[in-house]
Amino acid sequence: MAENLSAPHSPKQNHLIAALPTDVFERIIPHLELIPMPRGDVIYESGEQLHYAYFPTTAIVSLHYVMENGASAEIAGVGHEGVVGICLFMGGNTTPSLATVYTGGFGYRLKARVLMDEFNRAGPMMRLLLRYTQALMTQMSQMAVCNRHHSVEQQLCRWLLLTLDKLPSNELTMTQELIASMLGVRREGITEAAGNLQRAGLISYRRGHITVLGRSGLESRSCECYGVVKKEFYRLLNDFCTSKQFPN
Repeated sequence: MAENLSAPHSPKQNHLIAALPTDVFERIIPHLELIPMPRGDVIYESGEQLHYAYFPTTAIVSLHYVMENGASAEIAGVGHEGVVGICLFMGGNTTPSLATVYTGGFGYRLKARVLMDEFNRAGPMMRLLLRYTQALMTQMSQMAVCNRHHSVEQQLCRWLLLTLDKLPSNELTMTQELIASMLGVRREGITEAAGNLQRAGLISYRRGHITVLGRSGLESRSCECYGVVKKEFYRLLNDFCTSKQFPN
């Protein structure tokens, strides 16, 4: 995805920022910095101390863990519904995971000091970020269960659906090799699963470009994990955000 600084941008494209009361928003907006987030960009390394929190708007960030042998698997994805850098306000300051951009776009970053000043007011920002963190933990735990107990095709459907929820269209650019790496499975398994979905008319896959043609079909072939994650985000964040942002 080409990054275009001339396109209209607003911090409120991020649903967490959009959910903040006016007084909180006005306090932090002078400190929000619009940044391009190109595909492949490393937001933070494992064990690195964070100096910023990142609020994606059109970019999607993958949180994943890399083993000593180089193997890796995604533990969560963060798009316009969330924030990257929860360890800042959870008290850890560092994390063993790695955060990289897998769908290029834009986002806003906020200095850790500004975030913590607002968080420590123990007001709406704190409550919103803690609710989001619980929803993110649900996503992480559900993905762990999914990767252990469900088929590669079910995992692929779940991953595609969660990714689509973070995109403005039904198209994404992603190689089978990268998807396999994110799911922690063999590339051959993704090739077979994607072939099954394509023959069923649910997706079109060509040279790293995936177009979803039948979302309802993907939902029917996906496991329960997608629905669990989606419902938990809605349950925890609907009080702050509109139903359009977090649809039930």
